[in-house]
Amino acid sequence: MCKAHYILKKYILILLFGGLGLMAFKAEDYFEISKNLDIFAEVYKEVNTTYVDDVKPGELIRAAINGMLKSLDPYTNFYSEAQAEDYRYQVTGTYAGIGSTIRTIDDYVYIESPVDGFPAHKAGLLPGDKILVVDDVDMKGKNSSEVTDYLKGKAGTSFSMKIERIGEGELIKTITRENIKIKNVPYHGIIEDKIGYLKLTGFTPNAGKEVRDAVIDLKEKGAEKVVLDLRGNGGGLLHEAVNIVNVFVPRGEPIVVTRGKFEEDNQVYKTLNSPVDTEIPLVILINGNSASASEIVSGSLQDLDRAVLIGSNSFGKGLVQTTKRLTYNTSMKITTAKYYIPSGRLIQRLDYGNKVNGHAVEVADSAKKSFVTRNGRPVIDGEGIQPDLAVDRIKYSKLAQSLIRNDLLFKFANEFRSKNPSIAEPMKFDTDDDTYDSFKSFIADKEYTYTTQTEKQLEKLEQQATEEKYYTLLEKELTKLKEAIENTKRADLENNKSELKELLEYEIVKRYFFEKGKIEVGFDDDNDWAKTKEILADNSKYLKLLGKQ
Repeated sequence: MCKAHYILKKYILILLFGGLGLMAFKAEDYFEISKNLDIFAEVYKEVNTTYVDDVKPGELIRAAINGMLKSLDPYTNFYSEAQAEDYRYQVTGTYAGIGSTIRTIDDYVYIESPVDGFPAHKAGLLPGDKILVVDDVDMKGKNSSEVTDYLKGKAGTSFSMKIERIGEGELIKTITRENIKIKNVPYHGIIEDKIGYLKLTGFTPNAGKEVRDAVIDLKEKGAEKVVLDLRGNGGGLLHEAVNIVNVFVPRGEPIVVTRGKFEEDNQVYKTLNSPVDTEIPLVILINGNSASASEIVSGSLQDLDRAVLIGSNSFGKGLVQTTKRLTYNTSMKITTAKYYIPSGRLIQRLDYGNKVNGHAVEVADSAKKSFVTRNGRPVIDGEGIQPDLAVDRIKYSKLAQSLIRNDLLFKFANEFRSKNPSIAEPMKFDTDDDTYDSFKSFIADKEYTYTTQTEKQLEKLEQQATEEKYYTLLEKELTKLKEAIENTKRADLENNKSELKELLEYEIVKRYFFEKGKIEVGFDDDNDWAKTKEILADNSKYLKLLGKQ
């Protein structure tokens, strides 16, 4: 064994066993680990020494680490020193920058949605502004991640940004970076019929306090019912989920039990504070992107029969991650436990311990178990959180998908704003026929081809007919079908007028009202919201869903 090989193996062993502390290993476990580290060190030495091209040792090790962790689950990740800031944002929701989302279109990155009160907003940046230059560096050809690196920096530092805005040309903006703490509750308000609504987008520190404060404010303003929107919320800190549940249930209620390999991973999390209101009618909105902490909140409130869940089946993540600090300012997030909500169910959908062709499979129906809520309603584990009332998801037409994919709605909204200095409030704004006609004119010379399922099936039919030598006999009929489909597609702009008007409303309102507008403009065509109003208007039906009648 060469000296470099020996040192590498010894170093890895020290890291491994030093990090594991007093954990016990059987002799055969130690031998298996030692043997495979020996093999790894040998492979690493040979590649680093004899591979035909120059290699970067750090990149080799990082690839090895990523490959190892990929064999586990997607939530166990390693973070290099350079990624420390990104990881801090994931955990705390805090970073130093300008406070705006951005998006890439063609060769440039555009401002998508500045956050009220932060540097991008203070500097007067608007959705649709094209970022041309940052501190004399041309941004053409750079993607969102690369541009973000220029926009982030130490709080208090300033930089210049050259933008292009339709109707105003090129503008120079001076922006001073700040510490950005994104709110977990970006919006709350009374929408109609004394229904208080709050949107929860994260579970970073103080999420529980933000929800508590929002509910108190809604009640002071006259709310007699509350809707908590968890759609699209991918989760975060477990204790903040417990704090949010605590807003609606008494102190001392067990909410989550975690179970892992070691005693310290086995914990019972109970509510610790006095609630705000344990009786006010409560609806939780969930969808397929509601995960982890969102599922703790929605699932526990369902198990305790404290809220009616409306929407679609949640993501199904019942795994708990712990952050481990490593050497050289690196860290990793590792799955250390599974969590169980009050009924006793584990909502994990995918079984990462049993993979087929490298992919985790869903928990088999035969392995799923039935549980009951506090009032005796049946619930099932292994499949996320099922809503009490399922609502069909909106499926966009092929035309709409193509217009979105080609950024034509976004581009039209930019042009619209350049010609219209103001519009009605988000919940009152509608895309009128004149605006829609302008949109049709705008896209008349734009590329947005799309293929319908009917066309795909017709293509298969042509291939089959050719193989079976029927094509000549059917050619005339097939040609007529093609022409009919093309005629129908030409009419799609009218056939899908209602759908496209709603999508245009969303894009246009964002140009004037930013985050508030994105939320408020959606209520009039939100199927989940329509079902929510229906349930909250009928107390008998609401109580029956909770098993209280």
